[in-house]
Amino acid sequence: MRRPAGVVSRAAAAPFRRWLALLALGFFLASFQAIADDQAVIKDIRTWAGPDRTRVVFDLSEVTEHSLFTLSDPQRVVIDFDSAAMDPRLAEDIDSEGVLKRIRSAPRHKTDLRVVLDLDRPVEPKSFMVKPNEKYGHRLVVDLEPKGGSPEPVKVAPRDKRQLVIAIDAGHGGEDPGAIGEHGTYEKDVTLAVAKKLADLVNKAPGMRPVLIRKGDYYVGLRERTAKARQSHADMFVSIHADSIDDPSVRGSSVYTLSQKGASTEVARLLAESENSADRIGGVSLEDKDDMVASVLVDLSRAATAESSNALASTMLDQLNTVGVVHKHRVEHAGFVVLKSLDMPSVLVELAFISNPVEERRLGSSKYQWHLARALRDGLRKYVADHMPPGMRMADARQHVVRRGETLIGIARKYSVSLSRLKDVNDIDGDQLIAGSTLRIP
Repeated sequence: MRRPAGVVSRAAAAPFRRWLALLALGFFLASFQAIADDQAVIKDIRTWAGPDRTRVVFDLSEVTEHSLFTLSDPQRVVIDFDSAAMDPRLAEDIDSEGVLKRIRSAPRHKTDLRVVLDLDRPVEPKSFMVKPNEKYGHRLVVDLEPKGGSPEPVKVAPRDKRQLVIAIDAGHGGEDPGAIGEHGTYEKDVTLAVAKKLADLVNKAPGMRPVLIRKGDYYVGLRERTAKARQSHADMFVSIHADSIDDPSVRGSSVYTLSQKGASTEVARLLAESENSADRIGGVSLEDKDDMVASVLVDLSRAATAESSNALASTMLDQLNTVGVVHKHRVEHAGFVVLKSLDMPSVLVELAFISNPVEERRLGSSKYQWHLARALRDGLRKYVADHMPPGMRMADARQHVVRRGETLIGIARKYSVSLSRLKDVNDIDGDQLIAGSTLRIP
């Protein structure tokens, strides 16, 4: 059929339409860039969800003023940026997380920007600007705290069962990655993995109960960590980190107790400076405006607490020495900045140097993480056996000395426990027993 003059076929029109679409996109990007030259630009949006709050971080090209308010029916937080712009496609990539359902944006008064955070419940928002650091530029941090407190209250160990409560703190998290290895291993990921494995082992130990200060990839401030440990009536505190230094040949585990008098070595001084700034993002302290440490919770200014901490640190260092190289064959003391004192034995463990390529690879291995967790668990056990008062030595625990010819299944039946449980609490993989060895009976 002959087409009227001036009519183009669909096949012939398709390339033309694609060209128009590309041209329109080019005009949009060009105009956005023109605006961006005169305005602050939101370059990226990152989110984390923790048990107490959801954090939204806006990466900015430069500092700009902002205002924040809430609206209800539906619940949302509105942020108005002065003289700012953002590619709306950034918000499309943000998944629902924590209290946050989605993020929307639109220009306002031609040169300003409005960003709306759609929520699934009422919140109390807090916001603060953060200066650049080595990894990020200017940032606006918005914390969304659900009204009425955390949906996950801290469980308190029953005191009548005389369980020893072990607070296990995975260093860093969320916005604070900690040290980063040459091959991209994040300290915050290693510490959380080992902390969870240690908690699993402690949970299987008779008379002991773990409390994880951080359970996921989110940031927990010092005061919050202190509150969690205290609410849980923790008897001991273990802060887990991975060391880093400019010299990639340095390796080995270290265990620190905290001293107000300063560091015992140059490495300890460097570590103290690093950890003391962990609760800062780019040099600006968080909402309480105090100088804080990311993970260390305890002030060892009291002599009795310091002595107990040194004993715990020494036993852990001995156990770590059975797993790999130790950096120093003595407990180190560093001048960490702390805000509140906790009357409990407390240590900071540097698992290895993430700046050492060989140790970085090991730290990323689940098998090696289990070795480290077992060493820390054994250090806790030895400390309890050697130093805790008799009334607190895991009163619920039972022991059995293996005699020649005995079998695991026979011992399990004798004490009316399952074979799998008996093997779990004693870290037994096979079925062989050594005469004279001691088994813990759950």
